[in-house]
Amino acid sequence: MKILICNDDGYQAPGIVALYEALKNIADVAVVAPEQNNSAKSNALTLHSPMYVQTAANGFRYVNGTPADCVHIGLTGLLGYRPDLVVSGINNGANMGDDTIYSGTVGAAMEGYLFGVPAIAFSQTEKGWAHIDVAAQRARDLVLQLAPSIEVLAHGALPTVAPWLLNVNIPNLPNDQIKGVKVARLGRRHAAERVITQTSPRGETMYWIGSAGPAKDDGDGTDFHATKQGFVCMTPLQVDLTDHERLPYWAQTAARLTQIQS
Repeated sequence: MKILICNDDGYQAPGIVALYEALKNIADVAVVAPEQNNSAKSNALTLHSPMYVQTAANGFRYVNGTPADCVHIGLTGLLGYRPDLVVSGINNGANMGDDTIYSGTVGAAMEGYLFGVPAIAFSQTEKGWAHIDVAAQRARDLVLQLAPSIEVLAHGALPTVAPWLLNVNIPNLPNDQIKGVKVARLGRRHAAERVITQTSPRGETMYWIGSAGPAKDDGDGTDFHATKQGFVCMTPLQVDLTDHERLPYWAQTAARLTQIQS
């Protein structure tokens, strides 16, 4: 199995180092990650400036671009082969609910998925890297469990099987305190906190994005609830943003507009 690892915290972050160490003995692993922290970059690609790939002393390759840039470059020329799996993380903090829209960790995994490669985004629920070794071991266990389906996709044995995109959040707990794995839907957060303003030394107003809002939809069945109960939470994601339920309503609106304009 060939795995491409990326993240959004940068190639030197403890999370990506721990993930590489956990996976290197079960697969042929390549790391292509951002040079700097690129949190909240979502699926952004760098289109108007050049990017450069450098190699660190430990063999990790890093790019002066976004997480999605790293996976895109890796899949379209840098690696020279198609990996069987793209893994992103382990992120320093949760990517649950609305976080998945903004997350560079999820964005990197999604870039692999858009190229037809199965992908997983791994995050710890709290910042600070507590018990990162446990999170890395849990990530390894999941990859091993999914290895048969990854092999099927890689060899095209079942052409009707589509690649998948998983978002996985792991509590910062000792191994014996993690209860197991649950599949859950995304919850929702309240709106973000107010923007933070400061005055620069030149007297200009500076703006800093406020903190993410607290959990709003966090009941049973959500990712927030599962991780709070001590479970590793696994959420399958899709890219289709179409509001299918309201398509008939908007079709009626379009029909009325057509009548008015004709």
